[in-house]
Amino acid sequence: MNWDAEVDIAVVGAGGCGLVAALAAAELGAEVVVLEKTEHVLGNTASSAGMIQAAGTRFQREAGIDDSAEQMAADIFKKNGHESNPELTLAVCRTSGPLVEWMVDKLDIELSMFTEFNWPGHSHHRMHAPKSRGGLDLINQLRREVAKREDIYLMLQSPVTKLITGDNGEIIGVETRTPNGMQRIGAKKVILASNGFGGNKEMVQQFIPEMADILYFGYEANTGDAIKWGIELGAQLENMSCFQGHASVASSHGILVSWGGVMSGGFLVNQLGERFGNESEGYSEYALEVMKQPGKIAYYIMDEEIHQNLLTLEDYKNLAQLNGLKIADTPTGLAQKLGLPEAGLAAAIEQFNQAVQEGQDSFGRTWFPRRLTPPFYGVKVEPALFHTQGGLKINVNAEVLSTAGVPIPNLYAGGGAAVGVSGRRPKGYMSGNGLLAALGFGFIAGRHAAEHI
Repeated sequence: MNWDAEVDIAVVGAGGCGLVAALAAAELGAEVVVLEKTEHVLGNTASSAGMIQAAGTRFQREAGIDDSAEQMAADIFKKNGHESNPELTLAVCRTSGPLVEWMVDKLDIELSMFTEFNWPGHSHHRMHAPKSRGGLDLINQLRREVAKREDIYLMLQSPVTKLITGDNGEIIGVETRTPNGMQRIGAKKVILASNGFGGNKEMVQQFIPEMADILYFGYEANTGDAIKWGIELGAQLENMSCFQGHASVASSHGILVSWGGVMSGGFLVNQLGERFGNESEGYSEYALEVMKQPGKIAYYIMDEEIHQNLLTLEDYKNLAQLNGLKIADTPTGLAQKLGLPEAGLAAAIEQFNQAVQEGQDSFGRTWFPRRLTPPFYGVKVEPALFHTQGGLKINVNAEVLSTAGVPIPNLYAGGGAAVGVSGRRPKGYMSGNGLLAALGFGFIAGRHAAEHI
C-alpha cells in the first residue's frame, strides 16, 4: 500500500472525544493525526455546558462529598432502567475520576466543582466544569493543549471518506479529502470520534422518527459517518433509538435555558398557562412532553432567586443580556408579557407554591426547593434534539465489536459514534452522560490504542 503519510493513530473528529483521545495517546508516546471535516474545532462539546460528571475525585473530597464510581453507575442504571451495558457503564464511571484529575494535572485544564444546584438523577454533586460553565471554553482549552504538542497533527477541512482495511479485515488507515487533494494515511489504530447522526435527517427518521421534525440543536457535522462505516465493516449497532433531547431552548434567541432553573424550583406551563407534568424527572424525556402541548411550545417560569442562580451559566447569562427574559412583579403581569391567560398562570403559580408546602403535586413531583416569590421571570421555549445516544457497540476498551461480538482489529469509537450509557430511551439520559461518553471513552480509546500498537 502506498501511503501519503503514516502515523501511529488516526483520530476521526476534533471534538471533545477526539482531542482527549489524541492527547491521551500522545502522552504515551504515540504519533497522532486528528482529521476534522469542518474548518472549526467545535463539536457537540462546544455547545454543551462543559460539565463533566466524575465520581471519587479529590475535588469532591475537598468539598466534603463522599462519592464513588459504583454510586455513579447506580444512578445511571436507576435513570435508564438498567438498559445500558453494565460492564461498559461501570468502566467509564471508574475512568471518570482519573480522567478529570488527568485533565487538571496533566493538561492544565481549569475545572472546578459545580455545586450551585444538582442535576436530575444525580445523588451527589459530581459535575466538574470550567469557570465559565461553558463547553466552548472547555474545547478551546483542549485545543490549546493539542497545539503545544509536536506529535499531534490537527488537519481541518479534511473529511475522512473511508476506512482502509487490510487483507484480513483489519483497519490499516483512512482516506481523507484535504484542501490539497485526496490523501491516504496509514495508521496502526483508528479512533472514530465524529459523534452521532443527529445532523442526518434520513438516519433520524430511520432510528428516532419521533424527533425527525424537531429542532436539531447539535453540531451540524454530526451526520453519522462513523456509524455508516461501521455497518459496512460488519459492526454491531446498539440502542439506536436513544437520544438526548431538551425541553427548553429559548425560541426567541435559540439559546438553551438550563434545566437548573427547574432543579432550583422553577416549572413549565403550556399556552393555557397550565403545568403538564413532572419537570424534575429530566429535561431529555420532558422534550417529548412539550411536543404534546399546543404548538409544541412551553413557557419556563422562574423567580429572582432562580434567575440569579442561573447567571453563573454562560448560556443563560447571554440570554439575559440579550433581553430574552420577560419580568414582572405579579403573575398576571408576567402572563400579559408572555401572552398567556392571566388566570391560568396565576393559578399555576399558586398551585405550585401550595405543592411546595405539601411536598408533592398531582404529577408526582416531589422536588420543591422553595416557593416562588416576586419578581417572576418567564421565557418561551421549544423542544430540541441535542445528540443521539446509540451507536457502534464497543467493549470496555472502546474497541468496536463486530456482529460476532469480537473486536474489529485496530478500530475504536467514543462519544456519539459509539453507544452511550443512557439505555434505549430518552428518559434514560442522565445529565452529563454525553460528555461522559465523549471524554471518557476518548480517554479509554486513546490510552488503549497507544498501549497496544
